[in-house]
Amino acid sequence: MTRGRSTRPGPLASAMAACRRAYAGVGLFSMCLNLLMLATPLYMMQTYDRVLATGSIDTLAVLTVIVGAALVVLALLEALRGRVLTRVGAWIDRELCGVALSGGVAEALRAGGGMSAQALRDLTAVRGFLGGKGAVPLFDMPWAPVFLAIVFVIHPVLGWIGLAGAAMLSGCAVANDAMTRRKVAEANGEVMQALNAADAAIRNADAIEAMGMLPALVDRWRRDGSDGQRLAVSASDTSGDIAATAKAIRLGLQVAMLGVGAYLVLGNEMTAGGMIAAAIVLARGLAPVEQLIGAWRQLTAARTAWRRLAASVARAPSEAAGMALPRPEGRVDVEGLGYVPPRAREPVIRKVSFRLEPGEALGVIGPSGAGKTTLARLMVGSLRPSAGQVRLDGADMAGWASEDRGRHVGYLPQDVELFAGTVRENIARLGEAEDAQVLDAARLAGAHEAILGLPEGYETRIGDGGVPISGGQRQRIGLARALFGAPALVVLDEPDAHLDGDGVQAVIRAVAAMRERGTTLVAIGHGPALMASMDRILLMRHGRAERFGDPAEVLRHLSLVSTPTDIRDESAGPAKRS
Repeated sequence: MTRGRSTRPGPLASAMAACRRAYAGVGLFSMCLNLLMLATPLYMMQTYDRVLATGSIDTLAVLTVIVGAALVVLALLEALRGRVLTRVGAWIDRELCGVALSGGVAEALRAGGGMSAQALRDLTAVRGFLGGKGAVPLFDMPWAPVFLAIVFVIHPVLGWIGLAGAAMLSGCAVANDAMTRRKVAEANGEVMQALNAADAAIRNADAIEAMGMLPALVDRWRRDGSDGQRLAVSASDTSGDIAATAKAIRLGLQVAMLGVGAYLVLGNEMTAGGMIAAAIVLARGLAPVEQLIGAWRQLTAARTAWRRLAASVARAPSEAAGMALPRPEGRVDVEGLGYVPPRAREPVIRKVSFRLEPGEALGVIGPSGAGKTTLARLMVGSLRPSAGQVRLDGADMAGWASEDRGRHVGYLPQDVELFAGTVRENIARLGEAEDAQVLDAARLAGAHEAILGLPEGYETRIGDGGVPISGGQRQRIGLARALFGAPALVVLDEPDAHLDGDGVQAVIRAVAAMRERGTTLVAIGHGPALMASMDRILLMRHGRAERFGDPAEVLRHLSLVSTPTDIRDESAGPAKRS
């Protein structure tokens, strides 16, 4: 559980280091491929200079067999190189998807929610480039000087022409980078924001449809995305113009090579076969430069995605494995707790302190914006405090490795989201579990009978492509998930929301059962029946703990200084949540 700064390379650097052997193999294949590319110009050179001059059919047959075998090997190596790159891309995706998802989750927690899976999109862009044809020119470009040197050997004049052409194409590549890098980066940023906005719109589809907001939303999406589209179009136009210029330079270079070569042949300074071979060799040597210009936007996008992914992973708090702690009894100490959201000036939690003994139940009440939901997130460790600590049996919740901590903590958020999968998988927190554990949590939450009423009971698939369920059913399954594994600390944010009278009574019975088991409980709400079942009440105002103690005493104080509406729960809207 101890945390420290690691001197080991990060996961992205480690993944790329692990790919070195595979990329070394790709480099070896590229060397063989480029050498085999010489088979065709050598064949033409020998055919023009030897076969046509001597009329030897045997020489032609031998040359043809040799070149045919070389082309077969070339095709096999080309296919093998493509397969290796594809598998390297898939391996990178497989190795880094967990890191990317963790970074995205950490980013969402840091930003207070509402983020999309941008880190996974970035990983897809990186994988698409490193594992696709876009990376091939990078392996072929080092051989361009070799092909250019061969042209010099054939004739120095043609070599100088090739060198000039290579300089012009390289200048096109540099200009392409200088003129499009900023535009592409800004366009990608605008696209990312537009996709995040679209994700938010889809999550709020019910409200959009019910209130007829779709036309206004589409107009706003188009308006907000217009700058990104303008930058993308401008970058594409610039890159296209440069690519067209590079193509014209390449074709002009071929004309110059053949024209000057013909002049040299007429002057008996070289052979016709040498002229043809020099043109083919130079075209092959400069092909990767032109290909890279065409793929420059993909390269720039992959480079930007890699940097964004690295930044997201770097911002994610690292967790040392540490030693697994024994199961806590449930003693909770909140010591001088404070929290300032990102980009905010004022804290939403201010020096909150209290203590709960194992098995105690605490009700948290207060007006909207008092900081109740933020306090709940700090207590379960999903947010890191700006000041102070939350301790469970003396262990700092913010520094406790989440996988180990999660076995002892249950949490029901204000907005319950279930994952695509079966009811059983959702209750078991997507992990392996015995049937008895799942049934115990469902019965404790009062969800067992409701689950049996679903088409396939506990094996009913919910979420994407599954059976739609009501808000009350979602709430009960979420409560069962929070109670799974008999955690030592359970924090419930509005556990009676979306529930009818029977559902509220089921929650109260669950609270009583948890107290009998010695579970420490924190429940945010305002229902009098639920609050009456608590051992203590914490009254929050403006991020401060105004009162903490016996329920009757706190409620009596509240009735003297406030109106009843002051204890209503925070609004369910994300923008009003604290």
